[in-house]
Amino acid sequence: MLVCITNGGKTTLARRLKEQLKNCTIISQDNFFKSQSEVAVDEHGFLQYDVLDALHMKEMVASIHTWIANPEGCALPGQSSNIHNKQKETDCCILIVEGFLLYNYRPLSDIWNKKYFLTIPYEECKKRRSTRIYNPPDPPGYFDGHVWPMYLKHKREMEENGTDIVYLDGTKLQDDLCSRICSDIAQELQKTS
Repeated sequence: MLVCITNGGKTTLARRLKEQLKNCTIISQDNFFKSQSEVAVDEHGFLQYDVLDALHMKEMVASIHTWIANPEGCALPGQSSNIHNKQKETDCCILIVEGFLLYNYRPLSDIWNKKYFLTIPYEECKKRRSTRIYNPPDPPGYFDGHVWPMYLKHKREMEENGTDIVYLDGTKLQDDLCSRICSDIAQELQKTS
């Protein structure tokens, strides 16, 4: 489970983990955004993409439960998988769910074995965001007027309600982050075997 602010490196890290781990599937929260016409607009005219109401969270939860019930035979929206159908009974399937509001959605709170939160400072986040192209494009002032304030709000809520979250520095090398998480997963798998 990987969570962080926009452009914090969670998708890249999830893909790297998938390359390292066999029998691994990724479900990305970004694949559950509602259409632009369904997303609320605030008093400044900013589309409210950085809130739970902008996402089809019930569909995402259903996809996660479908995978949990049958990881080998599961074809899900927003899923990237390297699970092999003829795996040994001793092989364990791993699900990585990555997104930005996963720890703020109560129906998901009892699912996670491991929880990670990638942090990056304001300046780095704004710089990374400015290099990305979005559809629709970010209007002037969107980062400071919506994205960053929503991140701070949701992070505060997560910290008040969440436990066992491992905070990782998103400015560190992806190889180092990947190695740390792979080591944690190996330890978790040893406990269950």
